[in-house]
Amino acid sequence: VCVRLVPALAEEGSREVLRQLRVDWPSGSGGSALPGAVSALKRALGRSPCAAACEQGPGAAALPEDVICKVRLKSFVEQQGLVGYDPNLDVLLVTEGKLRSLAELQQAVLQCTVSNPTVLPTSCFPDGSCCSIVHVVSCEEEFQQQQLDLLWRILDPGAHTALQKYLVCGPVKVTNPSSPIGADQYFQLRKRQMYEASVMKYGELAQDKAWTEVIDTLTVAAIRFEMLSTAHRSQITLDLENSSISTKGTKSGAFVMYNCARLATLFDTYQRAVERGTYPPLPPASELNFSCLREEGEWLLLFNYLLPFPEVLQQAAQLPTPTKGIRITANTETVCKFLIQLSMDFSSYYNRVHVLGEPFPHLFDQMFARLQLLGAVRDMFHSALATLHLPPLSQI
Repeated sequence: VCVRLVPALAEEGSREVLRQLRVDWPSGSGGSALPGAVSALKRALGRSPCAAACEQGPGAAALPEDVICKVRLKSFVEQQGLVGYDPNLDVLLVTEGKLRSLAELQQAVLQCTVSNPTVLPTSCFPDGSCCSIVHVVSCEEEFQQQQLDLLWRILDPGAHTALQKYLVCGPVKVTNPSSPIGADQYFQLRKRQMYEASVMKYGELAQDKAWTEVIDTLTVAAIRFEMLSTAHRSQITLDLENSSISTKGTKSGAFVMYNCARLATLFDTYQRAVERGTYPPLPPASELNFSCLREEGEWLLLFNYLLPFPEVLQQAAQLPTPTKGIRITANTETVCKFLIQLSMDFSSYYNRVHVLGEPFPHLFDQMFARLQLLGAVRDMFHSALATLHLPPLSQI
């Protein structure tokens, strides 16, 4: 979700929204560490051959008072043979604020570690941590972020900053806005809509305090799917009155979570029946007769979802690092669309087929085969949701 929301939530007042959306986003340490980092950058600036003092004599253009010096970005890009940067980058007026932003970026990077450095291209920093830097920026902010990127390369050449890449997002628009809406108001609006939709569907149950966490999870799921179902390069237009936020909308994250919960309820019901002695325990898969699976929907779940799922994850989860250029692509919409279509086909099958039938021994082979199939579908739901940092719901 940070692909869409973080560019809009950079201001400190929106950190709470990131927390509510369960986005773990790096931030600088701030406090006493920053002044020292800024001072170190100033010293590096004084030694850099790309930096030049600002002319203050007669006839010189008036500059803001907080400008420290000029840095020639264009010549640096040409000297280093860097590809993909905006051709309009020329001279940067370095201010105290830019140095502070750069210091915060350095501190944030030092806090980030990669659990499995062999999976991604990595860069080793002075403290031994490994990190690839992806600037998640809106299309309007890319130019300014490229300036900061190049200033970092100039002032800290030993930091292996060549692994900086850009994930550029299209704009997020709102239809017919009566007034500007901030990130916090957007989150609270979706949460209220989810609560009202849940009350309509489940009545007084949804007003119980135990539902607070469920409503929060459904809201986060709805927002993540709303933001990530469209390719990050494209524009998103939000309809804040759109009923697709409801638990009934088949294109929403809430619909996906609902079907995931249906599977949890199915296996919970089966397990309780086993404990009562109504059904025998599920045998190992090697002992099951899968020829009992004759429904078209069962083979659809296998061939359209279970078998191609690893390939879907491979397409969606990788951030390819091209040999040339600085932009990368994240196919977050692949997982969202996969989960939505899976939920629609699973829901259609589940509404037609009675999985837990009468406890007659001659029906057990088919029931066991179906439970094994749906157990795999449940695990697939959980894995796909995990890529979106969404926990599965055990019940709704």
